[in-house]
Amino acid sequence: MNKLSGDESSTRATLRTARAFTRRTVLQGAAATGALAAVGPWVIREGRAGSGSFNFIGWAGYDAFPAIFETFKADTGVTVNFTALPDQDAMFAQVKATGGEGFDLVEPAEDRVPNWVEQGLLRPLDEGKLGLEGVNEGFLGGNTIIDGKRYGSPTVWGTEALCFNTEKAPMEYGKASYGDLWRPDFEGMVTVRPHSSLVGIGLWLEGEGKLPKPMRESFKNEETMIQNYDVIIDVAIKNRKSIGQFWKDENTAQGAFRTNGMVIGQNWDTSAAALIKEGLPISYVAPKEGAISWLQAFIMPKGAKNMEQAYEWVRWINSAKGSALWADAYTANPTAKGAEALVNEFTSKFLAMAYPGDALKKIWAWPAQPTWFVTKRTEYADRLQAA
Repeated sequence: MNKLSGDESSTRATLRTARAFTRRTVLQGAAATGALAAVGPWVIREGRAGSGSFNFIGWAGYDAFPAIFETFKADTGVTVNFTALPDQDAMFAQVKATGGEGFDLVEPAEDRVPNWVEQGLLRPLDEGKLGLEGVNEGFLGGNTIIDGKRYGSPTVWGTEALCFNTEKAPMEYGKASYGDLWRPDFEGMVTVRPHSSLVGIGLWLEGEGKLPKPMRESFKNEETMIQNYDVIIDVAIKNRKSIGQFWKDENTAQGAFRTNGMVIGQNWDTSAAALIKEGLPISYVAPKEGAISWLQAFIMPKGAKNMEQAYEWVRWINSAKGSALWADAYTANPTAKGAEALVNEFTSKFLAMAYPGDALKKIWAWPAQPTWFVTKRTEYADRLQAA
């Protein structure tokens, strides 16, 4: 039986008081709208004769993937040739370098899909081959519908919020804030991802009434973004000495806590879950400003050749069984109907601990990030790192 490790008293208390985590809660609360150095490709050897295979680029750092690919092969006969990359910028660069050739499926965050479409790297998906009837309707809109065409099929969703050492930096839901990262007592012991930490600061400043425009409007036009981000970067640079390590993927995020002495950070839920599984005194909670949510999606490069096999995989993930297994692999949240009842005990308990009370109603979903925004956010992130 899997149990959450860490600070036993605080964890158990949280789990006793947290309400049960259900898909209905998510869909009523908010629309859910993503990582180790590259390893792979992982190749599952060919199964039944004529069953075929497809080439899939996804996230590195998840040891459960090979077993899931084997289960999929046992169910369908299709082989998954998997290439693991550390982040979606690397995925984008890999596909762009080949002009969309050589790969059949990629799994970035759906807020970045418009960027892929703008660059002419994708083909629209055939909705009749996706098994979308198995997906909760709340995940079927969003940023992957462009000019009336669907370019992505939802996979799993999760958040970026506060990961903390329960002994050295205890946090409490309802009081915990992105602003806590910059407390003097945590100086030199904070880990953040450069570009998303600026969003966390923006949400904190917005909650304090110190941001020129609502944070979400930063994604609508460059003028508004600059107004907000000029304020945000000033605060970030002022607090630069608090940052002991920047992270960019699962390897660096987990290493910050495991070996490098960080005690608090703005991290993915998947990173916190991995550390908890190791028995480290780590926990994870949504701040009062709202956890920043991400939704991943399968997309198809325009040069895809093994489309039928790729569609077979997408249909399988859109079933309750496949969706639950894929969510368990990440310790994230499934998108298929009925999958929440099939996730393992650890995943269920982790989600209840991370999102107690009204946390799911406060989730802040990543807006679409067009090319101009990605370019500008990188400039600001580089300024923070160089400070």
